[in-house]
Amino acid sequence: MVDDVVVVSGLPRSGTSMLMKMLDAGGIKPLTDEIREADVDNPRGYYEFERVKKLPQESDWVPRARGKAVKVLAELIKHLPQGYNYKVVFMQRRIPEIIASQKKMLVRRGEDPNKVSDEEMEELLRNYLMLMKSYINDREDMMVCYVSYNDLLEHPRREVKALNRFLGGVLDEEEMVSVIEPNLYRNRG
Repeated sequence: MVDDVVVVSGLPRSGTSMLMKMLDAGGIKPLTDEIREADVDNPRGYYEFERVKKLPQESDWVPRARGKAVKVLAELIKHLPQGYNYKVVFMQRRIPEIIASQKKMLVRRGEDPNKVSDEEMEELLRNYLMLMKSYINDREDMMVCYVSYNDLLEHPRREVKALNRFLGGVLDEEEMVSVIEPNLYRNRG
């Protein structure tokens, strides 16, 4: 676990920030810079490291992520450099809930949430997820654990136990469960 880079990924609004908070509580330090502050969409914070967004051009920060958890947008996973052991925890959530959450966020930002129909967006996201999963599964330096946001909220102890097993069995499961806030589950499908 000391040399592994724990990558938390998924579609935007799939629960990656909650998962980062859980890993932090469980004993895996997050690699963050706290530039992006908490807001109404993520009241407990985003747990982001801005340099991740420059992954296609710059990856010299990756050694700093060894033994830590870092949030990486699904589309940027393919740019993680070879030569490291990655344990990818890929958050999944019901796609209609992701769309509803993204639309609310767009409205709050003053953007048009209806540029693409929900049906078209759902199809795009499903195809994109299949592509990302295929890519991750094909990388020999990546082990992946798929975590359902919905199952995590419905059966937190069971899901946390499975996640802990994937990450080496050294995490504090009670602390991880204690930071799950079902009241923040606001966009139900």
